[in-house]
Amino acid sequence: MKKILKLKNRTIETQRPAFVMGIVNITPDSFWSESRGSVERAMKLIEEGADILDLGAESTRPGYVEVDAEEEIKRILPVIRQIRKESDIPLSIDTRKSIVMKSMYNEGADILNDVSALEDDKAMASVVAKIKIPVILMHRFLQDEKERKPESDIVGVVSKYLFNRIKYALDNGIEKEKIIIDSGIGFGKTNEENIELIKCGNKICNEEYPVLMALSRKRVIGYMTDKTVEDRLYGTLAADMIAVQNGAFMIRVHDVTPAIDTLNVMRYITK
Repeated sequence: MKKILKLKNRTIETQRPAFVMGIVNITPDSFWSESRGSVERAMKLIEEGADILDLGAESTRPGYVEVDAEEEIKRILPVIRQIRKESDIPLSIDTRKSIVMKSMYNEGADILNDVSALEDDKAMASVVAKIKIPVILMHRFLQDEKERKPESDIVGVVSKYLFNRIKYALDNGIEKEKIIIDSGIGFGKTNEENIELIKCGNKICNEEYPVLMALSRKRVIGYMTDKTVEDRLYGTLAADMIAVQNGAFMIRVHDVTPAIDTLNVMRYITK
């Protein structure tokens, strides 16, 4: 069954079991160096068949250095302008700052991917509501997993938080059909918690909202495979496949071609 996503002025769809969001990190410090790049990487992922590109100019890796809005805009602007000269692919902006989102929307961006779930910038919700774009709300623990007691019901904890952020979004005028949720694999969670969220992705928020799973080459994949980030592709593909089988609507990936091949096989075998 095809997947459908409504943007502001158009609708995109895929016959595969999930949308594929390709990662373009316009940063010098993202955790996997191969994801870093700009126009060349973006065009490569478009050629490989990505449904959406996610452009980010501030790393969210553990121990990342914050980037101010001016620098984010400076990094993303030439990339998005060049992409828009050559492609109408939907573009997601990975930012926590409303001024960055407004600027990129004016250049043709379609989706907000906010790891703070609209918490870090109080103006963000009204901006999203006004421009009527989809928003991805993510759960995170702000403290390191070693600094807190592991949750016995991580799915319940994540769902409760996301329901609260969804209510906040709705109360600020964001349409329900424009909300996507992300359990935040790796953001302050233990390996065991991450594994449980991958296994139970379809239970997050009682299946009421589409789920994005961002598993690509993350530490939990290394934990399960005992591989370094450079060698975590096969583990990532297996985890993505399981996540999609468990209801994921979209997968965020570094490696677009292998992800699409995996989903195409799933499309024919599981229909």
